[in-house]
Amino acid sequence: MTFFVKVLQIQSIVHCLIYIDLLILSFSSLNPAVITVWFLSVSAIAMFCNHPVITILTLTGAVLFYLIRNKNGHLRSHLFFLVLFLILSIANPIVSHNGATVLFVMNNNPVTLESLLYGINSSAMIVGVLYLLRSFTQIMTSEKLLYVTGRLSPKLSMILSMAIRFVPLFSKQGQKVNDTQKVLGLYKDDNFIDDIKGHIRVFSIVSTWGLENGIITADSMEARGYGTGRRTQMTRFGFTFSDGAVLAASLVLTALCAAAVAAGKISFNFYPRLISSEFGFMGIVGSAAYALLVFMPLLIETEVKLRWNYLMSKD
Repeated sequence: MTFFVKVLQIQSIVHCLIYIDLLILSFSSLNPAVITVWFLSVSAIAMFCNHPVITILTLTGAVLFYLIRNKNGHLRSHLFFLVLFLILSIANPIVSHNGATVLFVMNNNPVTLESLLYGINSSAMIVGVLYLLRSFTQIMTSEKLLYVTGRLSPKLSMILSMAIRFVPLFSKQGQKVNDTQKVLGLYKDDNFIDDIKGHIRVFSIVSTWGLENGIITADSMEARGYGTGRRTQMTRFGFTFSDGAVLAASLVLTALCAAAVAAGKISFNFYPRLISSEFGFMGIVGSAAYALLVFMPLLIETEVKLRWNYLMSKD
């Protein structure tokens, strides 16, 4: 009987070790500095290279990474990004009339194919970067941001952390004040002017609350001795072999893609006509490197889940 108990105990320990190893290999559990380098690399290339291939890779990778983290949730976010994409895509050909291929004339202003495609490409890039930033805010907690920026500028990192913390607090306090004023009967039904005055009054009250709360927080930090000695981290973030491998891969892939962009092998001109540079060997290598860079978190998360399901199915 004791033999089977020991076997079960050993099996549970092995499962725990496997689970811990999987957590280390998940993208969100990597060192915050590694995650920051990856986000900065992908965002920089996406914003400074307007080639449609890069834009499609950015949007696809960002959306898939966001979906695999949130699954079926955040439907409002997807609708917001879709509406934003449509508005920006339509706005560019209406405002800009550059381009040689005229599709039709509206109010004596030509609407060109080049302007329309440029608007679609730019909108896709903006939406892709916004998806990346949304995933970044989900992964990078205030403690992780303090870890990344604390060594560069501790005061700046503290201000940044407090500002991020005040965003949800400011929203919740505003909702409380707004509900209280509704209960007190300070709003009139179906009165647009009264609604504007009410929202201005709520903003004034919440702004005063925010300033007072900031003074109280500063006095509390000073009373507790903040700034008198070296600041320590509440959470310790180690740098493992997995962190080093992901960091090295991110830097190498970024360098390959940046070299291809700098050499003009991944370039695309929308005006006055659609002209794409010949990829060649260097362009293909740079595009493939960027594809691997964009889909790196997705590959890591997928590999972890598949390996975990495989190990659990063997029991």
